[in-house]
Amino acid sequence: MTALAPTTPWKAGAKDDYRVCGVTTLKVDMHTERLIIANAVMAVVTLLLGGTAALLIALTRWQAIHLLDATWFYRLLTLHGIDMLVAWIVFFEMAGLHFGSTVLLNARHAAPKLAWLGFIMMTVGGLLVNGVVLFDPQSTVMFTAYVPLKAHPLFYLSYILFAVGALITVITFFINIAVAKREKRFEGSLPLVVFGLMTAAILAVYTLLQGAAAIVPAFLWSLGILQNYDPGIYRNFFWGFGHPAQQVNLAAMVAIWYALAQMTTGIRPINEKFSRLAFILYLFFINLGSAHHLLVDPGLSFAWKAVNTSYAMYLAVLGSMMHAFSIPAAIEVAQRAKGHNKGLFGWLRNAPWGEPGFSGLFMSMIIFGWIGGVTGVTIGTEQINMLAHNTLRLPGHFHATVVGGTTTAFMAFTYYVIPLIFRKELKLKSWAKWQPYVFGGGTILVSLGMITSGLQGVARRNWDITFAGVVPGTVDLTLAIFGIGALIAVTGGIMYITIVLASILTGPRMEAGQLLLVGGKENPLLESTKLTDEQMEHPKNQPKGTLVLVFAFLVWFAVYYLSNWWLLGRTWFIR
Repeated sequence: MTALAPTTPWKAGAKDDYRVCGVTTLKVDMHTERLIIANAVMAVVTLLLGGTAALLIALTRWQAIHLLDATWFYRLLTLHGIDMLVAWIVFFEMAGLHFGSTVLLNARHAAPKLAWLGFIMMTVGGLLVNGVVLFDPQSTVMFTAYVPLKAHPLFYLSYILFAVGALITVITFFINIAVAKREKRFEGSLPLVVFGLMTAAILAVYTLLQGAAAIVPAFLWSLGILQNYDPGIYRNFFWGFGHPAQQVNLAAMVAIWYALAQMTTGIRPINEKFSRLAFILYLFFINLGSAHHLLVDPGLSFAWKAVNTSYAMYLAVLGSMMHAFSIPAAIEVAQRAKGHNKGLFGWLRNAPWGEPGFSGLFMSMIIFGWIGGVTGVTIGTEQINMLAHNTLRLPGHFHATVVGGTTTAFMAFTYYVIPLIFRKELKLKSWAKWQPYVFGGGTILVSLGMITSGLQGVARRNWDITFAGVVPGTVDLTLAIFGIGALIAVTGGIMYITIVLASILTGPRMEAGQLLLVGGKENPLLESTKLTDEQMEHPKNQPKGTLVLVFAFLVWFAVYYLSNWWLLGRTWFIR
């Protein structure tokens, strides 16, 4: 770590200034730096709130412990959904949008006052909803708040404030891109990571507008201004927000994957057009997966339900599978170009496993793809979904995607934000080395415990599963796996928060001196710019190992998918 670098005006007489990062060589706008820090801090605060609720919920769903009474279980379930599915991730994504639209483009922040307005609205909305849920019994309506359940008007107002604030921040992202283009801060297409973040931003506009269409009438209904609110209309608009919100996370997570791979192994994408096409598939098809929440709702045709839970959904899945090949393939080529080309997997054995950015990337991709992706496609299929949707299989799936995938990737990226943006030395590096494995391993057990419990008929969202007296005894084992996994994952979360707080609250502010945190003095980010076309195309450097891994994944995908159809066939016996 070295002394703080001086700041320089973007132009003579301007208040806007920047510093040059000695590690990445990028210009960091000082408005952007402060906005990233503010959003990142709020992300960690909401993660702490949501994680505390997660622990208490898990110890209640683990039937052998059954910690909370019904009132507090449902109250904290509402809180957990809002803080973890929305607040923690969206605050982090807003920091990412500021970073991508300025720092990665060597550009200035063109609308900092507007961005601060968005942050303030998000913060007020996020904190307000926590207060309302915790202290108003009327607002125990869970994350979905289905009509005719009616919460306090402040519940809906907090949603609106948060969503409008996020929409304002997304608008500043587009403003920054346009200004950077006009000022010729970049030539040609956007860098791939920024392109991925733009995909997330475009999806966010659609998502937030759908949320407004659901929540604004609910707010008026809670005030008594709107006398009736049709539950079917609410559900239709809500899932235009609730499910696509996770697709925003998906696009942002994949962009972070590319960034982490470049920062830790020095990749160049195998084919940028291929990767960009995968992001474009998200734009056109990913939101149609929302249909699986509406399969029993009236007013939607059978044809619409069938198409959107099959062909349309598969095109979005194709985008994810394209990324799932291109990122490991790029890592393999980069590793082989460094001389790690012995056998099929010599490149993988010599990967920087002790570097938290790489281990976080690895755990995120494995959990998201091999558990979250496979189960998501399977239970998103219409016939299987009709049996699986209201069981623990569904939260088992999205804990693999949102927690194991998105959250693990964001945690890993945080470790580099601390020295590069906060300009603080990362503390507890040995903890950071192991934290992705602890958190990811716990999340794997959580997801598998939920999925196997759901396969045995355990319902989702139920405080007590013994009321019907028909749950098989083996559920005690699978729920114990879920509960133990939750304890391990929470331990990983505590490690993350402790590392972050110890780093940003102690020690002087200093410029970062290196990119890698524990893996040496190399700078893979700059090494990636030196990877030549000749090295990329050399026969010895081709991604043969990745191809084997892809086929292994496809076999696993087919086995799991077909076994679910076999189980479906066993549901109704024909004699």
